[in-house]
Amino acid sequence: MKRIHFITGLVAFVAFLATGMIMRFHDPPMTELSDAMRLFMRSRHIFILSAALLNLVAGCYLSPCPHGWRRVAQAIGSGLLILAPFPLVVAFFLDPKRNDLDAPISHIGLYALFAATVLHVVSCWRKGPVQPLADVHPASESQETSS
Repeated sequence: MKRIHFITGLVAFVAFLATGMIMRFHDPPMTELSDAMRLFMRSRHIFILSAALLNLVAGCYLSPCPHGWRRVAQAIGSGLLILAPFPLVVAFFLDPKRNDLDAPISHIGLYALFAATVLHVVSCWRKGPVQPLADVHPASESQETSS
């Protein structure tokens, strides 16, 4: 699952770069567009970045839950996290063209990101206090064992 998250994150990051280039070379220039249109395009651009970054982090650090309901919640969260960038990329192109401020396509991607995050947090929540990470340095550890 980590590999899929990482690849999805990279693809979404490339989409983020591409949408940035689209805005940079937009005809007419972005400065000539209405405030609403610029806001829609920039916000969708940033939504794509958030989905990319969440997937990249999951691809680097996700550790699977061993079993039970936590594993199911984590799997559902991962599925939503992997799917979220796709409606956000579509929303970049379609939401600004609407004549109202409604953004149904963006909502799908943002709700997926929200639900994925909640499911991942719930799946890793442990009973009892959180144990702090020990500040261990490899050099000091090897000195202690040699004594």
